[in-house]
Amino acid sequence: MESKAKIIPSIRYKNCEKAVEWLCEAFDFEIYLKVPSDNGGILHAQLIYNDCMIMLGSSHEGDGFGKLNSSPIELEGQNTASVYMVVADADAHHKKAIEKGAEIVLDIKDEDYGGRGYTCKDLEGHLWNFGTYNPWD
Repeated sequence: MESKAKIIPSIRYKNCEKAVEWLCEAFDFEIYLKVPSDNGGILHAQLIYNDCMIMLGSSHEGDGFGKLNSSPIELEGQNTASVYMVVADADAHHKKAIEKGAEIVLDIKDEDYGGRGYTCKDLEGHLWNFGTYNPWD
């Protein structure tokens, strides 16, 4: 799996097991690795989409890094960052995300800088941007 970008977002969820399932259904991720924790949560998971990867785990799982991160549902819906992911067909991706319950916060549109995309929130309120614009092309 070779990629130009080597930044891998890491996201924490209150209900990580449900988030893994939902992200795979709504955004077409596939499970690459899933490590359960001792208390029934997910210590670490890696999901892939083509040559992209995200890492995730249960919020406050008892490790130092987990205690530094929160889900937007713990922060009155606020986000401090978002993920942008290049998809081949933004319209089809948008349609599927809506069908699976994603909250569309910026509807799909053609961008002035090229490409077509939209912004939504996942089941815990994390912001996701999907579009056809690829800055590497």
